[in-house]
Amino acid sequence: MTDMTETGAGSEVVPLVAGPTVELPGSWSALALLKNLFSRTVRASNHVPRHVGFIMDGNRRYARKRALEVKDGHEAGFHSMSRILELCYEAGVQVATVYAFSIENFKRSPDEVASLMDLARRRIRQITENGELTDKYGIKVQAIGALELLDADVLADIHAATERTKNNTRATLNICFPYTGREEIVHAMQGSVADHVSGSEISEETLDSHLYTAGQPPLDLLIRTSGVSRLSDFMIWQAARSGVDIELLDCLWPEFGPLRMAWVLLKFAFRNSYGAGASLADDDDE
Repeated sequence: MTDMTETGAGSEVVPLVAGPTVELPGSWSALALLKNLFSRTVRASNHVPRHVGFIMDGNRRYARKRALEVKDGHEAGFHSMSRILELCYEAGVQVATVYAFSIENFKRSPDEVASLMDLARRRIRQITENGELTDKYGIKVQAIGALELLDADVLADIHAATERTKNNTRATLNICFPYTGREEIVHAMQGSVADHVSGSEISEETLDSHLYTAGQPPLDLLIRTSGVSRLSDFMIWQAARSGVDIELLDCLWPEFGPLRMAWVLLKFAFRNSYGAGASLADDDDE
């Protein structure tokens, strides 16, 4: 989708203006073999994150860095997202949540907002029309956030995508569009208060049950690119849970390819295989 929160994501492989890449004979077969081997290794560790969140930051800076138009940076970010998601689902991730558009992004220039909306519509239609990724991995697509802020034509494309994939049960893709963590908490509080009026007590569990991610595995791993050390109002309730790993990466989103993602997943598996005792001890010392 887009670079979500930054006031400021291309592809390591897919060029947008520089002409076709040159591929070595058999390179894609070798990559597919390596991806399959890696995925089997990670799954065998029994420490695959069930739920991964992505703050896909750096599309606009990537465009400036390469003297591209902003829309080309966002297009590049989408291609990067597609490759990252494929690796995650291949490795056994059950839920991926991507920050596709912040409510705050409506404050950007009308031209950029229109470009982002057009990109979102085209990519959502792509999911609906060919379904290569969703069908291969059994992915149910959900748009979460303040959907009432979207135009009717965008909502129609979202509805078509969710309807087409609603019976898929192997994995889920949450597209946060438009979204902020604060708005999600307000939404959950409103639902909790309504339950309280009906006699239920308000607790953390009550709020959990009214989040946009209710009923899904809890967040295990949150990844942010672009070298920025903040959550930018993304899944702030979920990320506060004990045990969530947060990876802050010093690269722009389009530069974050499958190899880097593989390394992050390997680190997660290692930490959770061999570092659990140390983590508990550290918590006890605080």
